[in-house]
Amino acid sequence: MEYGIFGLLVLIADIYAILQTWSSGSSTGAKILWTLLILILPVLGFIIWYFAGPKGRAL
Repeated sequence: MEYGIFGLLVLIADIYAILQTWSSGSSTGAKILWTLLILILPVLGFIIWYFAGPKGRAL
């Protein structure tokens, strides 16, 4: 049961990271690369995105 809750939290975090990435002002290529990283390595990709990923919305 606890693994299911952990998996759900990882899924929610990854969806949040992907949505934030695609709403940022980064180039399309960077958005695709960040999305692939998050999808291929869900936990590690989210952690890397959190510290080094694109931030903020496009103005």
